[in-house]
Amino acid sequence: MKHIHTFYLISFLQFLLNPIFLGAQKPNVVLIMADDLGYECLSSNGSLSYHTPVLDSLASNGIRFTHCISQPMCTPSRVKIMTGLYNYQNYDYWGHLGRNEYTFAQMMKKAGYRTCIAGKWQLNGVHTKDQVSDWNDNTVPYQFGFDEYCLWQLRHRKYDGDRYSEPFIEENGRYLEVTKDHYGPDIFSDYILDFIDKNRDQPFMVYYPMVLVHSPFVPTPESEAWTDKSRRYENDTAYFRDMVSYMDKMVGKIVHQLAKLGLDENTLVLFTGDNGTHQSIHTLTKTGKVQGGKSTTKDAGTRVPLIAYWPDQIKTGSTYEGLIEFSDFFPTLADLAGERIQTNGTSFHPLLTGQKNFQGRQTAFVHYDRNPLSKTADSKRARFVRTLDYKLYHDGRFYDLRNDVLEKNPLSDESLKAEARDVKIFLEKEMRKHPKWVQK
Repeated sequence: MKHIHTFYLISFLQFLLNPIFLGAQKPNVVLIMADDLGYECLSSNGSLSYHTPVLDSLASNGIRFTHCISQPMCTPSRVKIMTGLYNYQNYDYWGHLGRNEYTFAQMMKKAGYRTCIAGKWQLNGVHTKDQVSDWNDNTVPYQFGFDEYCLWQLRHRKYDGDRYSEPFIEENGRYLEVTKDHYGPDIFSDYILDFIDKNRDQPFMVYYPMVLVHSPFVPTPESEAWTDKSRRYENDTAYFRDMVSYMDKMVGKIVHQLAKLGLDENTLVLFTGDNGTHQSIHTLTKTGKVQGGKSTTKDAGTRVPLIAYWPDQIKTGSTYEGLIEFSDFFPTLADLAGERIQTNGTSFHPLLTGQKNFQGRQTAFVHYDRNPLSKTADSKRARFVRTLDYKLYHDGRFYDLRNDVLEKNPLSDESLKAEARDVKIFLEKEMRKHPKWVQK
């Protein structure tokens, strides 16, 4: 009993000595999520096709994660990262987030943060207007906890106006007046810089779901073709390299602003991607050529970059090779803000603050159904649970990812050696923790 009392006393003292309760400002948060950017696209992850000096610098001075697992496409990933829940629990329509869901922005606002979102929304339900009655409500970002917003695809689909040259953007209830010389990523990043400047004296959270590097693959303001206004939407995969470079530049603008205002030390910057790269993109890496896997549940479709940069806590660069999944972001931010929340995720906040006993997760789980209410069969519907080296699908397919990352040769039970057999039994047990899923 004495030891138990001592334990609680020590825990209480640690709670009181937390900088948050000693009067220091809570750490700021900037969460950046690139659109359609697989793990292979950063030079710090081995890319030889693209150069990403800003992100490489953040990785070398922060934590570079090698196995962050997303959903295969954008809306499923956005719903999962914002709510911390598996898709079978709260994902209903493509391009929609249920109004009764609780997001990390609401949690951060409750904890005293000023919150901002800029970039791609695609959560109002404009793609399913016949099922979603309030798709035209431009206050939805506020309802989900954001104090300010600057968004593309809030109440309009991309056919009404795209995201790059002459973008169709709504900012806090008003449409921006733009010309062909305006470039969407510049507008979003400038909006974020202004938000940071206005809120420098209080804790803030910025969520930046980028529009880069999603198709169409078009010139950026730094492309030679940009000088010809008629070519601003010339779609060619050759421009993908320029788009990756401009994405890196946008991250650099924000990091520079934090440093200029003296906020970088006390700001956690997280950078990730929402799903794998478009399948038309082939990237040369140090370990060979990688074809983008967007919309597939293969490694190239669900393995995305993740970098954590936080000078106040992360003093030296390191690499974390364990698993992280998108449900983990919400509890991590909750720990940082001093809040408690129930999600499906595992907080990696202890890893960010240098705690040596961080256990991490043994498995990552993905349930993917792009259109769960559709009566039409979708061959891409799938769920899997994986370790670093092995992967089990709901239909029994079992792969050794070390030797078959493209998942061409499922392992038969007869071929399994002791290690693989034990892992499969373990993963089958993990799969049974989730409600049985019957595909339509």
